[in-house]
Amino acid sequence: MPYKILRKNQLGNSGTLFEMVLDTPLIAKKAFAGNFVLIRIDETGERFPLTIADYNSEKGTITIVFQVVGKSTTHLSNLEEGQEILDVVGPLGNSIHIKKFQNPIIVIGGGVGIAPCFPQVKELKEAGNKVYSIIGAKTADLLFWKDKFAAISDKLIITTDDGSESIKGFVTDPLKEIISKEPISLVIAIGPLIMMKNVVRATNGKAELPFIETTVSLNTIMVDGTGMCGGCRFPTIDGNFHFACVDGPDVDGHTVDFDNLMKRSTRYIAQEKISMEKYVHQCEKIHNLK
Repeated sequence: MPYKILRKNQLGNSGTLFEMVLDTPLIAKKAFAGNFVLIRIDETGERFPLTIADYNSEKGTITIVFQVVGKSTTHLSNLEEGQEILDVVGPLGNSIHIKKFQNPIIVIGGGVGIAPCFPQVKELKEAGNKVYSIIGAKTADLLFWKDKFAAISDKLIITTDDGSESIKGFVTDPLKEIISKEPISLVIAIGPLIMMKNVVRATNGKAELPFIETTVSLNTIMVDGTGMCGGCRFPTIDGNFHFACVDGPDVDGHTVDFDNLMKRSTRYIAQEKISMEKYVHQCEKIHNLK
């Protein structure tokens, strides 16, 4: 069944970040923080995963946030309120383990990864936890949902690589400062692979900083989302492989072989470029016909 877009907003000032609220009553009824959905825009589209950024079981809606980086996200960004998406499959993956922790929790979102951090902070706060949120981006134009995070966090820290807003630097800078001063029960990081890798390096018990349990969210290439295709497999430092769709997407960050995973993430760059060029050409033809 097609799924209607109830609301569409542009986030930040980059022109590349979008928020959509979808009418998905059955998915919203079962959704929890950490879950994702697989989207196929139309009959000829690819299936790609997006982590659920928020959900409302009473209204029957889920919120997705995405950044325009290729053909599929460009196509999605061109849809408007009232239009429909052919397939939205979910909720998939494992929900995060919600419980009351002894010490504060640090949740870190980088770039578009800020969005899926929101339901995790919300559910952890509802469980009675003290939560520090750190959100960061390359520049202030890529920041969003600051007020939403401030409303549910015990402390909100913002960083930008270029210093255009708040602290100049990376999300790992305030992370290291906090964990060097007080005990932390858990660190959750969602964002680019290099960001999550550096967060894990800060919490691995070396460099005179304490070891802290750390989870990361892996948004790998997916086709079926049920562990059958093997496209989302990721390597661990002990030489094993797991599947982000059924073993994650939130996994123990200290087990992930990030160097291997980052190399694997670049394998379809040439094909993605060709797909985007064909999409742009097709759009231009349609525009000229009009």
